[in-house]
Amino acid sequence: MRALLAIEGPKIGVAFHPPSKNPYNFAGTLTQGLRNSESIEIIISVTKANTVGFRIYPHYKGGYINLGRVKNSVDFAHWLLRYSDNNFLFWGVDDGGDTFAGFTITLESGFPGEAIDTVIRSIPPLDKYVGEMRPAIDGSAAQ
Repeated sequence: MRALLAIEGPKIGVAFHPPSKNPYNFAGTLTQGLRNSESIEIIISVTKANTVGFRIYPHYKGGYINLGRVKNSVDFAHWLLRYSDNNFLFWGVDDGGDTFAGFTITLESGFPGEAIDTVIRSIPPLDKYVGEMRPAIDGSAAQ
């Protein structure tokens, strides 16, 4: 995983590193080419259940986009549900209410290098959706 991320991360301007707490997790931050998000935090976890989980957190105006702090939580939740239906990555909120996009890959058939490449290349376009959700997030115009 480390070797693959060293190749794939730079393609989108991200250097992945293992956090000190868990050697089976990798983290990186996308900051280049964003129009709506300040940054996009990427957490990749290799689990005991033989999966690779991606949790991708857009940062907007100083932090996570939290369901409890958005201007219109009903409209925001509707956006997340629609995006989960028609985007490659699904959208959700974690236990703390922070918004993320995600994807889970099984390792049952071997190591999925091409699938990981596809997911990583799908991360930068997420910024567009943050722009579309701005009216629900803070009342500003969609971008």
